[in-house]
Amino acid sequence: MKYNTKQREILIDYLISMKGGHVTAKDVLDHFRASGIRIGQSTVYRQLESLVSEGVVKKYSIDISSPACFEYEDEEEHDDHSDTFHLRCEKCGRLIHIDCNELKDISDHLSSEHSFSLDPIRTVLYGICESCRRN
Repeated sequence: MKYNTKQREILIDYLISMKGGHVTAKDVLDHFRASGIRIGQSTVYRQLESLVSEGVVKKYSIDISSPACFEYEDEEEHDDHSDTFHLRCEKCGRLIHIDCNELKDISDHLSSEHSFSLDPIRTVLYGICESCRRN
């Protein structure tokens, strides 16, 4: 049984407010500290992992040198992102989901023509995001 503690509630509220975006555990801690909310680092990590286990939050580990990213998983839109690829901005580090038929076509081509099964969740294309290009 999971206890619905105040810390857990504010963590879920924060993740919901960031829906559609990714946050790291450090982002969560920075947000709470900036808001004057006292929550321990181990509590944040433990709660995030618990929420991942429950299917409330998705966890993305893109590479070994980057921190894991977390994303709130809305029950109504419970999409497993099985065909969602990722874009990573080399300037700001932002991780962006992209659901693109052309990339799915490439994945299908790799499978049928080269007997290679691509893992879209771990497939990351690096470049510069729109916001950073403007700056």
